[in-house]
Amino acid sequence: MKNIVLIGMPGAGKSTIGVVLAKILGYQFIDSDLLIQRQEGKVLHELIEEHGIEGFLSIEEQVNRDIHVTHSVIATGGSVVYREPAMESLGKEGVIVYIQLSYENIKARVGDLDKRGVVIHNGCTLLDLYKERCPLYEKYADVTVNVDSMTIEGAIAKVRTAVQEALEGEV
Repeated sequence: MKNIVLIGMPGAGKSTIGVVLAKILGYQFIDSDLLIQRQEGKVLHELIEEHGIEGFLSIEEQVNRDIHVTHSVIATGGSVVYREPAMESLGKEGVIVYIQLSYENIKARVGDLDKRGVVIHNGCTLLDLYKERCPLYEKYADVTVNVDSMTIEGAIAKVRTAVQEALEGEV
């Protein structure tokens, strides 16, 4: 089976869903934000401060392009969709699943954007970011799974079913 690549807004639950889904499927779990931090030796918000947004996006693109695994659930950073080469590479190796959540739910979950290491231009709000990114998530997704008002267990089951249906359609 191909990899499962989770994309979506910060706070959508990509890592939480990814860890449990990997356990259920017997897959490896990879968090690309953690790969970036390990490679660079700094946390995300420090990298954004040090390299600026474009510099950070270049690092993120390189790390995601360099992920070559099988039987893995990969949780990506929310900004991965800004770089097409990264998305093309991830798409060749897996089914891309957009974990979709309403703006209201994202806002309730996210907390401090700066400490979280979110790529956001000065003066932009979370709503601006949401409106900018959602069309990109939709563009790259093979499967979109809306998890509004769902428990974590319900979200995981819905993602698993959607991925299985997508893979059956490829055969």
